Amino acid sequence: MTKELYSGAEIILKSLVKEGVKEIFGYPGGQVIKIYDALYNQNEIKHYLVRHEQAAVHAAEGYARATGKCGVALVTSGPGACNTITGIANAYYDGYPIVVLTGQVGLAQIGNDAFQEADIVGITRSCCKHNYLVKDIKDIPRVIKEAFHIATTGKPGPVVIDLPKDVQTAKSTFEYPETIKLAGYNPNYKGHPLQMAKAVRMLAEAHRPVIISGGGVLMSGAHNEVQKLAELVQAPVTHTLMGTGTYPDSLDSSLGMLGMHGNYWANYAVVHADVILALGTRFNDRITGCLKRFARDSHVIHVDIDPCSISKNVKADIPIVGDVKNVLLGMIELFKKEDLNIYLDDKKKWFSQIDEWKQKRAIPPFASDKLSAITVIQKLYEITKKYNPIVCTEVGQHQMWTAQLFQFNEPRKLITSGGLGTMGFGFPAALGACAGKPEQLVLNIAGDGSIQMNIQELATCVDYGFNVINCIIDNGYLGMVRQWQEKLFNKHYSETQISGPDFVKVAEAYGAVGIRVEKEEEIEPAILKAIEAKKPVFIDFVVENFEMVYPWVLAGEPLTKVLLSNDCAAK
Repeated sequence: MTKELYSGAEIILKSLVKEGVKEIFGYPGGQVIKIYDALYNQNEIKHYLVRHEQAAVHAAEGYARATGKCGVALVTSGPGACNTITGIANAYYDGYPIVVLTGQVGLAQIGNDAFQEADIVGITRSCCKHNYLVKDIKDIPRVIKEAFHIATTGKPGPVVIDLPKDVQTAKSTFEYPETIKLAGYNPNYKGHPLQMAKAVRMLAEAHRPVIISGGGVLMSGAHNEVQKLAELVQAPVTHTLMGTGTYPDSLDSSLGMLGMHGNYWANYAVVHADVILALGTRFNDRITGCLKRFARDSHVIHVDIDPCSISKNVKADIPIVGDVKNVLLGMIELFKKEDLNIYLDDKKKWFSQIDEWKQKRAIPPFASDKLSAITVIQKLYEITKKYNPIVCTEVGQHQMWTAQLFQFNEPRKLITSGGLGTMGFGFPAALGACAGKPEQLVLNIAGDGSIQMNIQELATCVDYGFNVINCIIDNGYLGMVRQWQEKLFNKHYSETQISGPDFVKVAEAYGAVGIRVEKEEEIEPAILKAIEAKKPVFIDFVVENFEMVYPWVLAGEPLTKVLLSNDCAAK
């Protein structure tokens, strides 16, 4: 009996279905028109038409962050594929699983400067986990199987599959591989037992331990294990921006976020710790400050599934390569089995010292006739916390205020760009979160500069009923750059004052809801109106132009050199 033949485009979709894909984000074009025709003739995958290819990839990442699944984006060749680069790099640096399908000119045309040809494999080589150029229709199932495996295992990341047009139109039978074996790719998940035993002993004997919870904890699903280990060790826990929600902010043992705009007491605790347990973090410059002075009197235990991240920036005394959850489960069992001498009296003194540091806080906002952005974000948290929303942000001052003022007690509630710092990320990521978690209230906190970078996605939200509430902190400047100019460049505000449209009219023009807020008493009614609207919303919060984010550790300075206001450094 002759097996049924399918086009390459049909095989692509059948392979995605085998991987459990139910939603993809994309934008059609000539070199993927065959795939879009196949999409038209099926009902297993829902396609969301964005308005820009960059937004498709950010939406796929937002979907992945909110759901824990692998996000998928589909774009055409040339300019379409090139427009995905920022999104691919963002997912790569923050370590989230997405598969990006790009169209390509026919195999015979590659290298001949054909219309809308771009070497996307070469372009993405440095900013994705892996990429493929498919040259034979029979390779499609294997390549897609491998792509999802690579994207979701080890340290997650983006994988790009470049699909020439003639491969999409060719015909073949379909058989999806059940197993996969990639030579040289074998992530270690278990952790070395002797290293784990050394780490347990060192933590037990520590007088001033600190646990740093990073993004790897979130990806591993190890948040409960972090809490259990912290209780056993009697250690406070701080988190990176990517690790937000991996340890409940509401607990007394939580230090909140550390780093450049982290809590003063979190930074001081890390600096004065005698043992640091770092979980799933690569120790980037935003959390270490001056590397030469970071943790120089501490013993460092570093757990990460990516061996390249260990001792890359901060030397580990006890390196442990493995999945954070598996390693912590092993360490917890060792703690329960062994008779360990835990210095509880010293650890009580340690917590008392931290409580003293907690009395030093950033100075309240300076007096102004205009609305304070800090007040807006604080009230936004207080009003919406009962809904347990997913909170997305763009990048800048509003991002740091959100990380500081919101309390996140579970993972996957803050979706923000960390490593790449991508303005324009939050809005499309929010619509991706809406697609993945339709029952959730989704907020996007944005600046008036960053919201304009992907403002066109309001049309996508209206089309699909993604009721994202965009809270625009409208201070008339590119706020974080302006802050640096004020402090470090003698108030030379070079090209940071930015004009914007009437955001209320923009929202209404797209068929969404627009609200403007200029006074404190207008904040709560506006937020409640936005929630009740059941439509996409722009709230334009017109705020003070020159408010600053504090605490602030200037780039390259040690974590102990913390500015608490314009004129006040912590001592």
